Parts: sequence; C-alpha cells; structure tokens
Amino acid sequence: MIQVREAIIVEGKYDKIKLSSMIDGLIIETGGFRIFNNKEKMALIRRLAETRGILILTDSDSAGFLIRNHLNGAIPKGRVKHAYIPDIFGKERRKEKPSQEGKLGVEGIPQEILIKAIRQAGVDCGVLEGNNKRFREVTKLDLFELGFSGGEDSRKKRAALLKTLNLPEHLSPNALLPVVNCLMSYEEFCQAVKNLKY
Repeated sequence: MIQVREAIIVEGKYDKIKLSSMIDGLIIETGGFRIFNNKEKMALIRRLAETRGILILTDSDSAGFLIRNHLNGAIPKGRVKHAYIPDIFGKERRKEKPSQEGKLGVEGIPQEILIKAIRQAGVDCGVLEGNNKRFREVTKLDLFELGFSGGEDSRKKRAALLKTLNLPEHLSPNALLPVVNCLMSYEEFCQAVKNLKY
C-alpha cells in the first residue's frame, strides 16, 4: 500500500473502491459529469488543492479528458498533478460490454499500472508499513463522543459543523473523517468544535 499526500480525484465509486485497496490517502469521486454543476464539490476540491494539492486520475477516454480538463481549468496552476493511464482495450468484469470507446477505465486497470502512473505523476508517495501515522487524527470515536454521529441530534450537529468548516452539507460521518484529516490537525478540529454554535 502506498501513502499519497495529495487528494486523488477520480470519476466514480468503482474507481474509488479500486484505489482504496492500494492507496492510503483521500480519494474524492466527481460523480462523472455531475461535477460540472456541483458547486459544493468543486469548492471542496479547490480547498483540498490549496491545502494538499490534488492528483487527477480519470479514464483515458474522451469523457475522462472532459472531466480532467474541467477540473484543471478550475484549480490554480501549480496545485494540480496528472496521472494518466494507458489505453488498454477491454471490458471491466462488472460490465456486460465494453465502454463506447472500448477502453478500460481506472477500475479495470491492473494495480501495478495504476501505481506506476501515480508515481510518474510526481506525487508525494511513501510506502506504508503497518499503522505508522505520524500525528493524531480525528477518529470515528471522536465524532461519536462529540455527538456528530450515532446520536439523536447527530445530523443537526454535523450539519452545523459542516457549515462552520465550509464543507458540503451531505458529507456522511465516514466521508467527513478523511476530509477533516486532510484539511486540519486534530487540535484545529477540536478548536473548531469548541467554537461551534448550534
């Protein structure tokens, strides 16, 4: 498993699932062309670009390049890196037939090719052995103990937190954790919670 500092932007949930098995890092899906109209998600991607930088990893078909170009044009120069997968023709296992252009998407590309593409993009990679995190992160237990998950008013409290942190309102507790841990330290999170008004 490799650790990637930059937030990785992919097209869909199957791409995210594939990368999650080999990457320790934040992976955000665009929802395909929905990114063109999703102002909240674009604001989050811009924010991640400012704090950590982003890596765009889309399919090698024309749709993937449309999404890539849209993102590239919306992010300040110097904050975006690009990983390109080669044109490999075939069909993903879950699909009945190949895509319109007949190329494999990120989800169908072998892991070793994806890792090579990510490394060639020049991202900040490290090999992760065991569970050697360098600093205290916000955990699921923290969210539970602070009342942002698993309680009667959790949704209302989480909505207030998301608004305060200027994050998309529909982030679930599971989606919130990696984003918060990318954007701020545990101490900064605790300070934001302390100043929270319900």
